[in-house]
Order: sequence, then C-alpha cells, then structure tokens
Amino acid sequence: MGHTHSHEHSHSHQPANFGKAFAVGIILNVIFIAVETVYGITSNSLALLADAGHNLSDVFGLAIAWIAVWLGKKAPSKTRTYGLKRSSILAAMLNAVFLLIAIGGIAWEAVQRFSAPSPAAGATVIIVAVIGIVINGFTAFLFMSGRKKDLNIRGAYMHMAADTLVSLGVVIAGFIMIYTGWEWLDPTVSLIIAAVIFIGTWSLLKESVNLSLDAVPSGIETEEIKKYLMNLPDVIDVHDLHVWAMSTTEAAMTVHLVRSKIEDNDELILRMNKELHDKFEIEHPTIQIEKGTFACSFAPHDVI
Repeated sequence: MGHTHSHEHSHSHQPANFGKAFAVGIILNVIFIAVETVYGITSNSLALLADAGHNLSDVFGLAIAWIAVWLGKKAPSKTRTYGLKRSSILAAMLNAVFLLIAIGGIAWEAVQRFSAPSPAAGATVIIVAVIGIVINGFTAFLFMSGRKKDLNIRGAYMHMAADTLVSLGVVIAGFIMIYTGWEWLDPTVSLIIAAVIFIGTWSLLKESVNLSLDAVPSGIETEEIKKYLMNLPDVIDVHDLHVWAMSTTEAAMTVHLVRSKIEDNDELILRMNKELHDKFEIEHPTIQIEKGTFACSFAPHDVI
C-alpha cells in the first residue's frame, strides 16, 4: 500500500495589509478620546466622559486585532510548526466579547434612564457625537473591504461600525429631544441600537468560537470536497476527511484517498493542490493515498 503526503502550501489568502488602517484608526480614536475628555470636563458632561472611556476600549480592540495580524505573519518554529496564525481567531473572539460587554453597558444605562431620565443632550454633546460619526465611520470604512474574508478584520470593523451607530443615535435622539422634550426617546434609541449591534456581534462570537474548536470554516462544504475527490481518476474511496481553520483567512485539510492505481500520484497531487485552492480555498492540504479496493484508515470512520 502506497502512502503519499502533500505538503505544498499556497499563501495567496494571507491577510491583506491593514497596517495603515489600524494605525490611522487608532490615532484618530485617540484624538477623539482627548476631544471627548476635554469637552466632558469643560461642559461637566458625565455622558461624554463615559463615552471617552468606551472609546478607549475600542482602541484596545483595534490594537488586539492589529497585533494578531502581526503575529499571524511570524514564521513557524520547532515548537509552533504552524506559527501563530490562530492568534487572529483569538483576537476575533476577544473583540466579540468586548462588544458584548459594551452592549450590556449600553442596555443597562438605557434601562436606568427610563426610571431616571437624563437632561436632553446639549449642543456640545451633539457636536461631539457628529465628530464621532465622522471618525468612527471613516475608520469602519478602512476595514470594510476585508470584513467578509477575515473574521479578525470583521471584529475591528464591527467595533467602529457599532460606535458610529451609537453616535448617530445620540445625534438623532438629541435633536428630537431638544424640540419635543421626549426624554424616553434617548434610552429607547439606545436599546434599539444595542439590539442591532448584538445580532452582528453574536454571529462574530459564534463563528470565532467555532473556528477555535476546529469547525469547518463557513463557505467551505465538505460534501462538495468529497464529491470532487471521488471524481478524480482511479479514486475508489475517500475517508478521514478533515477541514479546519488555521487562522481567520487560511484553511487546512487532511484526507485519505484509496486509488486502484498509484503510478501517477505525483501528477495527481500537484493537480489537487491547485484545484483544492482554486475551488475550495484550501491553503494547506495533506493527502494520503492508499492502493486497494477498500478504505483503510488508522482512525475510526466517524468523519466523511
């Protein structure tokens, strides 16, 4: 029985270089925090000071995501043969947790305001909120292109998009409250925004937890991979197929193929490496080829 292993790896799906985006986003948010702090102190606004503290947590979130991108590019070592690619999954999970904590704070504050309404937002608060829309909206825009293909980048994007929504809610509710005196509107808008953010954050948390537990990355169908492998020349069985995430942008796969003849294994492996990458975005395939008329495995056949 012949055994052939493929370890050729394609790296075309490495994380895009968002270094400048992270740097710009962090700098802009630090400036905004300083502005909020100054105006919060001069206008005696606890709301602005509290939001400055919240934005500081966003800076930490951006920093964590940036560090994860940097760690993911570190070369493998003797003890970490895959490098530190999984740090991007951990960063996405941490950012999801931070967002859930922030949502809890927003919701708690809103509920408290129903029983003890705060004064209507003044012009200073509205102006600072508008600045927040511009800064956070621009920062979110910097990460928009990478949010669909990289869970870590999506975490950074959602942090900024969430803050943009919060600031927009402050502006809208502030203007309406000034002219109507509807003090209940502010906490109501806050709860609606918290609910919207929660939906996206829950998806981010769920996917990051799944990836950390070696689940098949979203967008990859193992049944489709099996069909592709079964249609290859002289393949009579496919077993022990495993697909998991090495990072938020790279997937790995191991599989055993049973072939009726194995003389052209090298050519077939080269073909599979390219097609697994092009068709299924598998970056790191490891393929064991066996000769025989039945599947032979060193592990229980509990995986397709």
